[in-house]
Amino acid sequence: MKSLKRFFSRLIPQPVKNVFYHWPLAVFANLVFGFPARGMTVIGVTGTNGKTTTTKLIASILSGSQKKVAYASTIEYGIGEQRWVNASKFTTSSAWRLQAFLSRAKKAGCTHVVLETSSHSLDQFRTWGIPYAVAVITNVTREHLDYHGTMEAYRAAKKKLFDGVGWAIVNADMENPEEFSVKAPGRTVTYSTKDAGADVLASEIELDLSVTRFLALGSSFRISLPGLFNVENALAAIAAGQALGVDVETMRRSLASVAGIPGRMELVENDRQLDILIDYAVTPDSFEKLYQAVKPMQIPGTSIIHVFGACGERDRGKRRIMGRIASDNADIIILTNEDPYHEDPERIIDEIEAGVTKKKGETYFRIFDRREAIMKALMLAEEGDIVLVTGKGAEETMAFGDVRVPWNEKSVIEGILREIQRSK
Repeated sequence: MKSLKRFFSRLIPQPVKNVFYHWPLAVFANLVFGFPARGMTVIGVTGTNGKTTTTKLIASILSGSQKKVAYASTIEYGIGEQRWVNASKFTTSSAWRLQAFLSRAKKAGCTHVVLETSSHSLDQFRTWGIPYAVAVITNVTREHLDYHGTMEAYRAAKKKLFDGVGWAIVNADMENPEEFSVKAPGRTVTYSTKDAGADVLASEIELDLSVTRFLALGSSFRISLPGLFNVENALAAIAAGQALGVDVETMRRSLASVAGIPGRMELVENDRQLDILIDYAVTPDSFEKLYQAVKPMQIPGTSIIHVFGACGERDRGKRRIMGRIASDNADIIILTNEDPYHEDPERIIDEIEAGVTKKKGETYFRIFDRREAIMKALMLAEEGDIVLVTGKGAEETMAFGDVRVPWNEKSVIEGILREIQRSK
């Protein structure tokens, strides 16, 4: 039945589905739940990379300012102190689930909601009826061209979030940031790590795999998130907080209290003196930023070992690029499965391999079983090495066709480490 539904769905042009299915569903959901977003301050976060982290950081800032906050992200939902896993594998839920969540948040007394908002959801009217007060853009780089077709269409979908918002929070370091500004004067807040003309500028940046420090708005900030890209995410959250009237000291304390984001540059503790990092990186840009974060931390004489794959039924053009980036930066690459869905896993890895220049069997391996691939990486790793395991992040399942297999990257790694320890 699912295969039949998928077949007929592919026959119908996406714009037709958007107008005759997604939009009516969004209208119906709003009517049933009574337009629950009205009366709450809604902050939308969009962009290719950094959405989940920025969403969590904004929610932390608002909670720190004594607001009752709800948030929805790729990895989890939160209402006040309640947390639960987003098991759908969608960044933004269907219109029905989204309105149900907003209704629940409103009934719980939430005054502010932070929504990670995907380009798909904007294109498909899933967020129709939500009066966004603040729109945040983290960046726009190559992704989802399997759906949007062109980068122009992808950017256009992102820009829909900014229609009619009160405040626009824009990364001044991205390409053509002015496209995301709002017309009202003084209502666009820019942030940057290098543009001195930005409203929120980071300086004196100190990077480490466990703690990052920087100055912004005349105060010293500390976050437990590595990488320059996480400074950008923090700046986006600070700019949003500033637009919403949160004082700098509250923002400083709130960001320092965030211990980390599951599956986002997450360090796995071990007694082998390895730096094992789990990250959701699934795009060429996120690969570049990942290596920019870890390579300066690499100890001379040690290796970077990278385990990754590519999601099936998604933009095939990025696979070769990701293979090349990893090949240029890692010492050892292990290609493996990562949500193949209905696509042939061998073809996926072949297409990544097209960008790999390393020697097969020595510095490059193909291991389809993801657990075995991680095992290989940890067996090869020596003291001081950096092991990167990317693509799954904090997801709880892996998709093979219509089947969802339970999967937790961190638990798998910890289990393998125990196995290796017992075998010694």
